[in-house]
Amino acid sequence: TRTTTYFILLNLSLEVFEEPAVYLLPFLFTSLVKVLCLLVFFGRLTHFAKVTHRNVFWKDTKNICIMIAILLSLTDLAMYGVLRIYNIRSIRWSRIVRPIFLINFAEKENRYHFASKRCPSPWQIQRAFRSICNTLPEITYVFLLFMFSLLMFSLMALKLFGERNLQTAEGLLYFRNYLEIMFDLYVLVTTANSPDVMIPAFDFSSWYALFFIAFVIVNAYIFMSLFMAVVYNNYKKHLKVTFGGLYCD
Repeated sequence: TRTTTYFILLNLSLEVFEEPAVYLLPFLFTSLVKVLCLLVFFGRLTHFAKVTHRNVFWKDTKNICIMIAILLSLTDLAMYGVLRIYNIRSIRWSRIVRPIFLINFAEKENRYHFASKRCPSPWQIQRAFRSICNTLPEITYVFLLFMFSLLMFSLMALKLFGERNLQTAEGLLYFRNYLEIMFDLYVLVTTANSPDVMIPAFDFSSWYALFFIAFVIVNAYIFMSLFMAVVYNNYKKHLKVTFGGLYCD
């Protein structure tokens, strides 16, 4: 298990040395290291398949993810090598699958030993990822309520400002397209475009400021606070269950 972890970290560290790289190493060298890592992963997976019942092995999603990641990595390496021979520039798209090995290989280390450490371990990363996955279904309803509120406010904005021929400072039409309104109000939740997004309406009538004040209060303060509280409480609950009551603050 510890050896597999070292090869996982080595596989991730190749990002620094592969083109485009911070410290570029020869392609042949990084390719050999990459193949070595994949062989170790495949050997670990094969060993696990031999000591596990076939039905149990194939029903485990983690094993399927690892096999797919190995195949994608080999395919990308072969394609990149062939294109390199013909001097055709390409992108190593398999880089996005490398973290799959880190979060799917099962760790057998003592959880109490890791729970006492300040630095994160591979076991903690895996369990934290699974806690996030378990939390996502439980925050879906809050997210849907937030989206419903955003859709309703966008529709109200379209009815309020869409027929008044308002323009932005750049001379563009203001709040005339429903999808653009949704995007602008979504950005307003982060206050990144405040107060620019409300200036044309405010210049037309100062009373329209009440619309944006209500939107910010409902979505930025109430819904975002509620969303963060639900995420935190559910994640903390799953993390406690995963670590048996011992988890790092």
